[in-house]
Amino acid sequence: MNFSTIFLIQLIVTILFSVCASVYDVKEGFVPNNLVYFLTLFGLISNLILSLISHNIKFILASIISMVITYLITYLLWKLKMWGGGDVKLFTAIATVIPFGLNIDFLNIFPQLSLYPFAFSVVMNSILVSFPFLVIFIVHLIITNDFFKKNPFFLVSLLNIENLRQVIHASLNRTIPIRDLKEGNIVNNFYFNNEYIIELINDVDGNLEVYENNGGGDKYYFKSFSAGGITKKDLTLIKVLSAQGFIGDSISVKVSYPFAPAIFAGLLIAVFYGDIIFLFTKNFALVI
Repeated sequence: MNFSTIFLIQLIVTILFSVCASVYDVKEGFVPNNLVYFLTLFGLISNLILSLISHNIKFILASIISMVITYLITYLLWKLKMWGGGDVKLFTAIATVIPFGLNIDFLNIFPQLSLYPFAFSVVMNSILVSFPFLVIFIVHLIITNDFFKKNPFFLVSLLNIENLRQVIHASLNRTIPIRDLKEGNIVNNFYFNNEYIIELINDVDGNLEVYENNGGGDKYYFKSFSAGGITKKDLTLIKVLSAQGFIGDSISVKVSYPFAPAIFAGLLIAVFYGDIIFLFTKNFALVI
């Protein structure tokens, strides 16, 4: 078995797992942990095999370095609310399997690389191609929104910025029964007065944050403080609070944007075409 064959296996497995992640993200609203953990493990094992048969530590070393750096950078972007925790893990898994650009001679795959690791090309491509997906996603939410269905003539007034803002806000947020709340849901502002709730949330140390309400009404509110959404501990706490009557039986959450399809598209572009920004910069420099 030569290197090209192993590279091909890595590519096929990565693409298949990315497809599965995309399907899960669209249908269920999250990327399963077991899926990305298995892909990460496959990346470490396959690159360890490459190092063993080549007697060169660079493959497994590059895999580990790529995994760590990609995780740290995408985790930072997760903290900036650019995407969810499952997307961070998927990026990290891809970086672990394919730390370099692929060189599969019998398929003539020689992607034009950027000055940074292959995984960063996937990240940058994914961000760029996500914008068309995002526009389609928002338009779909607006069209299927109950408010829009009940007010079909409201379309005429969408040229008014305030009306458009209201429609987008109504489409990107929805109120659901707490029994239907899931791990990863992004909870919007939930207002309350009972200070005991603050103690419980602080004890959990999850992805909920309590803030003082300076706008009048209830004294406090809690919400998800990052795009990662609530954790399992947060979910259990909210359901217990509801069951014991501390809060109501419904809660407002953001409609999550499935980013995994954009990651899959970014991966395919990086493999078969290259880094969009690098290629654009290169062609722009040639024109000048």
